[in-house]
Amino acid sequence: MNSIDLNADLGEGFGAWRLGDDDALLDVVTSANVACGFHAGDPSTMATVCRRAVEKGVAIGAQVGYRDLAGFGRRRIDYAHDELRDDIVYQIGALEAFCRIAGDRVRYVKPHGALYNTAAVDELQASAVVAAVVAYDTSLPVLCQPGSVLARRAAETGLTVVGEGFADRGYLPDGRLVPRSRPDALVHDPDEVVARVVRMAVDGSVTAVDGSTVECRVRSICLHGDTPGAVRLARAVRDGLAGRLTVQAF
Repeated sequence: MNSIDLNADLGEGFGAWRLGDDDALLDVVTSANVACGFHAGDPSTMATVCRRAVEKGVAIGAQVGYRDLAGFGRRRIDYAHDELRDDIVYQIGALEAFCRIAGDRVRYVKPHGALYNTAAVDELQASAVVAAVVAYDTSLPVLCQPGSVLARRAAETGLTVVGEGFADRGYLPDGRLVPRSRPDALVHDPDEVVARVVRMAVDGSVTAVDGSTVECRVRSICLHGDTPGAVRLARAVRDGLAGRLTVQAF
């Protein structure tokens, strides 16, 4: 692999509340996972982020989540398969409207938060995510953890799967992310974050919290926009990849 995508969750403000520096991150990333109004975001925020992403040549993806504004989509919700499928289709369609106004379209789908983690291990929710993408547009890639249930189900259905690594998240020995409730969920040292990203992008592996090596073959790296120093860290990651890989959307 001679190129890597950098993505970030954007448009996660709501009403008077703003989260992260979307404009600054759009100068760094190549793909924007835009919140679609269920776990975060609202119509005006979606419209603004889509317009600015198009202006900066950044690919737009639907960041779909549970219907959980109060919990920021980080609390697992048990759904019936068809209800979750329809909620995801609704979110993709809403973002598509603002993409069209801005002169582009939705380029991929990425689950958010608890839906991301649940679909990585749960057959029903993974199949609901896949069913939504299949119903809406089979050309849309699914951005998810390599080796996850969602990755397998999407591939079995013929969808394009884009493996994703996380710049500043701790990994368990089985390849899953360390739960955010644990103190080792996030990696804070900028030099360590950059080194981890380069290793994932170049070697396809990452060091887990117990010191073991975990295979992690990725085409995209997630840079969180809601952590302290997020923009500075994102720029450090992009600079660290310079000369090794071309940074571009998948």
